[in-house]
Amino acid sequence: MDLVLVQIFNGIQYGFLIFLAASGLTLVFGILGVINLAHGSFYMLGAYLALTLTEVTGDVFLACLLGVPLAVVFGWLIERAFVRHLYKRDHLQQVLLTFALILIFNEVQRILWGSYPHGVPAPSYLSGSIRLTDQLAYPVYRLALTAICAALAGAMFFVIQKTRVGRLIRAGESNREMTELLGFDSSRLYALVFATGTALAALAGMLAAPVESVYPGIGERILIISFVVVVIGGIGSIKGAFLGALAIGIADALGKVFLPSLAGVVVYALMASVLVVRPGGLFGRVIR
Repeated sequence: MDLVLVQIFNGIQYGFLIFLAASGLTLVFGILGVINLAHGSFYMLGAYLALTLTEVTGDVFLACLLGVPLAVVFGWLIERAFVRHLYKRDHLQQVLLTFALILIFNEVQRILWGSYPHGVPAPSYLSGSIRLTDQLAYPVYRLALTAICAALAGAMFFVIQKTRVGRLIRAGESNREMTELLGFDSSRLYALVFATGTALAALAGMLAAPVESVYPGIGERILIISFVVVVIGGIGSIKGAFLGALAIGIADALGKVFLPSLAGVVVYALMASVLVVRPGGLFGRVIR
């Protein structure tokens, strides 16, 4: 039971991290209509920013404070230079261009940081463990990571549901053409959404860096899982991405305990099961 409890904690923490990355992807896919295969590269960017900035500041949280604005600027530049040309093009051209971006980003990463894995230390004040039971202790940094991600998720829901920007985002997801006819500048909205999605993925990579090593290609795994979250939750649905990410995190963690030989299949079996019952995802719309 101690092992199961630890895995549940790990699953929740993993689910929150996935949500940060996948929420940006579902916003970009749902509002901009762009299949962004380079989204995982932004997670990788965050991980390597954490590596570099933590060496400078000595604290991964200070690295996050410096790295998030850099990620926003980077996402805005990528949107202005490349993604804005894809809005009225078919999905094949979107896939080809964003896949080319993956190759470019991976090569730049190898030039700047090399091909070896690196470790990012957790802050010294969060390096211990908390005893949950007589036989069970859990790392403080993982608990802090879960709390931070939960707070960010709550802030994201507040912005989406209660602010003017959030109303614009929801309107753009529901009907982009009508939003433009009402006089709102879709170009600025799209740039904001893409830059925000980039920052969320990069922040997830920065926060996860002390938990897992930083290595080339770290974003590819997150990209696949993020697409699974988008499919399960429904395209454009933040609430669906949240529930889908938690379900995937817990299913993955428990699958490693109860079905170790099939652990890699559990997540995709969950996705298939949801699609059988809800073809548009938990909170998505079926496009006919």
